[in-house]
Amino acid sequence: MAESRTIAFHTLGCKLNFSETSSLSRMLEQEGFEKKEFDDLADVYVINTCSVTDNADKECRQLVRRIQRKAPESLVVITGCYAQLKPREIADIPGVDLVLGAAEKFNIGRHIRELAKGDSARICSCDIEEVSGFHSSWSVNDRTRTFLKVQDGCDYTCSFCTIPMARGKSRSDTIANVVKNAEALAAGGVKEIVLTGVNLGDFGKGPEGIATPVSIHGREENFYALVKELDKVEGISRYRISSIEPNLLTNEIIDYVANSDKFMPHFHIPLQSGSNKTLGAMRRRYKRELYAERVNLIKKLMPHCAIGVDVIVGFPGETDEDFKDTFDFLHALDVSYLHVFTYSERDNTPALDIRPVVPVHTRNERNKTLRNLSWMKMQYFTEQHAGQTRTVLFEQHDKNGMMEGYTDNYIRVTTPYREEWVNSVVPWKI
Repeated sequence: MAESRTIAFHTLGCKLNFSETSSLSRMLEQEGFEKKEFDDLADVYVINTCSVTDNADKECRQLVRRIQRKAPESLVVITGCYAQLKPREIADIPGVDLVLGAAEKFNIGRHIRELAKGDSARICSCDIEEVSGFHSSWSVNDRTRTFLKVQDGCDYTCSFCTIPMARGKSRSDTIANVVKNAEALAAGGVKEIVLTGVNLGDFGKGPEGIATPVSIHGREENFYALVKELDKVEGISRYRISSIEPNLLTNEIIDYVANSDKFMPHFHIPLQSGSNKTLGAMRRRYKRELYAERVNLIKKLMPHCAIGVDVIVGFPGETDEDFKDTFDFLHALDVSYLHVFTYSERDNTPALDIRPVVPVHTRNERNKTLRNLSWMKMQYFTEQHAGQTRTVLFEQHDKNGMMEGYTDNYIRVTTPYREEWVNSVVPWKI
């Protein structure tokens, strides 16, 4: 293994995974590995997996088969949520050499050095209850918007979700360390930071998952306090809150964002269903009335604010009437776009016991219906701002002579590529 020094990464899933893959890559480059693109030949391939849907599991297996065809002598390492949830299943995939669970992910360099091709697949994992500690992660150079991980794990018990089983209990970085990381990113030229976590609004529990209501400076450690401290960091032009539960998105957070020059008028708030009956079966911690209150307050204080919504269709027991409740609720709500997920069965989740099961073709039809609604919502939101001048942060990618960026309120702008605009905030007439 001493001569195997090239390594390639592939990330499945969420922004949190992207930030962790980027940090793993930097860590291994510092240890002497040379980073390659995933389509190139490399000595080691690392797949950071997701397991929110069945498609993510299938994609992992497809990637392993692709590596086997292209580079049969290369080492294949699987980590991430799928690796924590089903290590034995992954180890049985032909070509997999190492499976790293949540506790061993950031010890990847040591494990790789101990590997040899041809050995039986090694599993380095433990029960998720034993996983503690917090590892700071952020993505740099991978994309213009840097994803900064500030929280991990989740203490919620939503009936459809495997994330607590894959990532463990809720735990956070400290405010002081997050600020330190933001200052370092600013010094490196980063203009926009997206704050990420599994349950971001639950920020404040210490690295071991223990509540730390008061910091060493006498300040309460919670998400609102974090927002206020980050707002003071010089050099960062923009912050975005990646996703925050409606019951944890407090009025004071909304009010602060409305009056901040750095926190963008853009929220992503998971709903999952517009039916209170379905929300109850999902074990969500709010009803749709609270969700509507949050949206209405945001639009009252920031009429120009973009609001994204996560929705799951085809949850067990969701009738046509329940789905109509969701559609009508979203149609009437002043939101900007939807992320629509088709429910897929996850092992060891309470939702498996809920009946009746919604047929797959019905799930797919409902998904298409909401995606069409999302398209109309985004068109309407964009048209509302026609003629306005808003600021755009342009990304570095040259896509066939074109470049893209997002306004402060998350409207995508495409224009002919100009190098001087890369990573610059530019006034733009919509």
